Amino acid sequence: MRGNKPVVIDVGTGYTKMGLASNAAPEYIIPSVLGMRNPELAGKSGTLARRTEFEDLDYVIGYECMDNLRTYPPIKFMNHGLVSNWDGLEKFLQACYFRYLRCNPEDHPLVLTEPPLNTPENREYLAEILFETFNVPSMYIGVQAVLAICASWISKHQQNVALTGTVVDSGDGVTHIIPVFDGAVIPSAIKHIPIAGGDVTKFILDMIRDREHDLPPDEAIATAKYIKENYCYVTSDLLKEFDKFDKDQPDTFIDYKGTHQVTQKPYTVGVGYERFLAPEIFFQPEILQADFTVGIPQLVDQAVQMSPVDTRRALYGNVVLSGGSTMFSNYHKRLQKELQGIVNDRLHQHEVRSGGVKPTPIDVKVISHKFQRYAVFLGGTMLGNSEIFATLAHTKKEYDEIGPAVCRTSATFQKL
Repeated sequence: MRGNKPVVIDVGTGYTKMGLASNAAPEYIIPSVLGMRNPELAGKSGTLARRTEFEDLDYVIGYECMDNLRTYPPIKFMNHGLVSNWDGLEKFLQACYFRYLRCNPEDHPLVLTEPPLNTPENREYLAEILFETFNVPSMYIGVQAVLAICASWISKHQQNVALTGTVVDSGDGVTHIIPVFDGAVIPSAIKHIPIAGGDVTKFILDMIRDREHDLPPDEAIATAKYIKENYCYVTSDLLKEFDKFDKDQPDTFIDYKGTHQVTQKPYTVGVGYERFLAPEIFFQPEILQADFTVGIPQLVDQAVQMSPVDTRRALYGNVVLSGGSTMFSNYHKRLQKELQGIVNDRLHQHEVRSGGVKPTPIDVKVISHKFQRYAVFLGGTMLGNSEIFATLAHTKKEYDEIGPAVCRTSATFQKL
């Protein structure tokens, strides 16, 4: 037993971050995927079909699954941030505890994260799994956006140590814009767009497949992910960037050199326009799908404008980035510039309509920091280490007395 520090698990659509609350960074970051030998999924229920006892134990998760796709076909139990297969989630959590963290869930309180607009019924189902299957002593289901704001306090640019701000949370499956005021999410103002890191990967994959005919099919996704994470960036001017590449200036086109895992044969992939064009889908989503015409800056503005009028200045002044898909170089600068431009245009229109009366300027501030890739996990560790955690968490005793309904809501907090 490694003390009684809380366990923090942030299950995302693409990746899961987990560790003890004594760590600032996750001990493990693994793909949110479960692999079972010859799995048979039931129809609409999303549960695993009947299996023998021994077959039921024959499963792997994370990278072990990704490295053995033929033996253990992957099962996704998360879809756009929400649980789509509860049996799969239970098996995944079991492996997290016993194969990775190597701790007894009965010995550690738990901080588990949830997306915005998660339903009370989902929380009840989580409570049943965690209190009855894993017998955790206590648990707190934290809203990812609130925990991300907590994590932003470590930024050297952050002077506002309060739980008020607009969170841009972009992972692998979905991008959410979540206004938070005094620790409480403003649900009616939440915006989302089904474009995230997975779409960037697919965009890159489609581009390189069109011209790289020697790319091994079973290495394609891993290659596209590597290109996304190491070579892509957000440009401040799309047309100028195209012109720069057309002139073949230095440091534009790059060769990615890989080695096939099975045959050990080397291969080369040329990386060009996708370096800046793939992340551009966050700012001009019509590049990806004609139906989507509103980019991240416009969505942030809409979310703030849908919030109560007396909260808007504070929400503009603390735009917090969270998730791996916000880590592209120049992402925060582009968002800051375009969002400030939208706000300034609105103030100018107000000045014209009012006959020249100048409104008070509104300063937009986008907070970026080195931990934003796993900001939600970091916020969870900060909460787990705080003195107020014990007063916020639901206990096994409460669950036994009241039932799953005790977890339909989670207590809010305004400071740690």
